[in-house]
Amino acid sequence: MSTNREERAARFEALHAGEPFVIPNPWDAGSARVLESLGFQALATTSSGFAFTLGRSDGSVTLNEVAAHVESLAGAVDVPLSVDLENGYGPEPEDAVRAVTRAAEAGAVGGSIEDWDPEGLYELPHAVERVAAVVEAVRGFGWPFTFTARAENHLRGNPDLEDTIARLQAFEAAGADVLYAPGLASLDEIRQLCEAVSKPVNVLARRGLTLAEIFEAGAQRVSVGGSLTWTAAQAFADAALAIRDRGSFESLGDGSVVKDWLG
Repeated sequence: MSTNREERAARFEALHAGEPFVIPNPWDAGSARVLESLGFQALATTSSGFAFTLGRSDGSVTLNEVAAHVESLAGAVDVPLSVDLENGYGPEPEDAVRAVTRAAEAGAVGGSIEDWDPEGLYELPHAVERVAAVVEAVRGFGWPFTFTARAENHLRGNPDLEDTIARLQAFEAAGADVLYAPGLASLDEIRQLCEAVSKPVNVLARRGLTLAEIFEAGAQRVSVGGSLTWTAAQAFADAALAIRDRGSFESLGDGSVVKDWLG
């Protein structure tokens, strides 16, 4: 690791004030190295992709495991790393603060917190209290940790754009640096959200929308969630099925490009 945390943090903060950018989501240190070698300027973890590497479903990973994962990725690349911290591994403001602090100690220079848990979406005052607590904590770090506040409506069976916008406006007022509502279904929804807030907006990529269209609608940052993980996993399964069902090894890679990615 040739760059320190403060340098990465400054670069990450600057990205949000510059041209819109893509922040892809590696699932392990190797995939992080590949994405860095391909020229991406920042990376974000994926909770579902990381859980998959442990043979688990999303939502079943502990904060200790995430901290170790962050340390592994941050030690493998020089680009800024942001962390998917799910709901902060607990419902209370102090849980969210603990999660962000652990991620920063492990090498992250950004991170996101969701406004729900398996019991349902948090009431807005409680969700705002959590965001405000994290904002206060990260401002005490002494360097710019870029904090993303997530409104989970559209992934949790409540695709209410008006409520999503109200939540993100409240999170903005509480001091969040980036706003994110994964699961927006159309360019019109993206545009309405981006026009309703003044902080940078992260948008989750989806089939049927191009990067240019998402940027034109107002997004500052585009992530892909676990999609790259599932793309790789499907290619792996397809090659294994070809062996099992047809006795064919034609889909197997030879690793010749690894040296270009890893140096």
